[in-house]
Amino acid sequence: MLNIVLVEPEIPQNCGNIARTCAATGSRLHLIRPLGFDISEKAVKRAGLDYWNLVEVRDYENLDEFFACNDVKNMWCLTTKAPRCYTEAQFTEDSYLFFGKETKGLPEDFLEAHRESCVRLPMREEARSLNLSNAVAITVYEALRQTGFSGLQDYGKMRV
Repeated sequence: MLNIVLVEPEIPQNCGNIARTCAATGSRLHLIRPLGFDISEKAVKRAGLDYWNLVEVRDYENLDEFFACNDVKNMWCLTTKAPRCYTEAQFTEDSYLFFGKETKGLPEDFLEAHRESCVRLPMREEARSLNLSNAVAITVYEALRQTGFSGLQDYGKMRV
């Protein structure tokens, strides 16, 4: 199962879109606090996230707790600062894809500690960044493409 790790996400709409991507792809969503929104059952219902039950969400107080609870063997940190393109990453079915908060990205010390795992989405130099939920979707689908879209290909009504 692919793992999406959001480190201190701030915007609830982005998290909702990312959760929908996780629901559609069978990916697991890891949320690292602090969060800029409420993920209680009441808040999720109020937001109309009727697909939330399809997402396995794991919640952590900080990155230390996350790493204590997960055996991360294949990780990729998405950052505009990386020298390598995301298509150069070798994703596996159990990869962990790390994304930082909307206003600052992943912490600098975290990026330095995992420098060899840093990749970026190509974009124009004068563009600051892509929307977080778009960046997650692009990366998730590249990881799924590399691993053969396991269990996701045979559902279209117009199948051959």
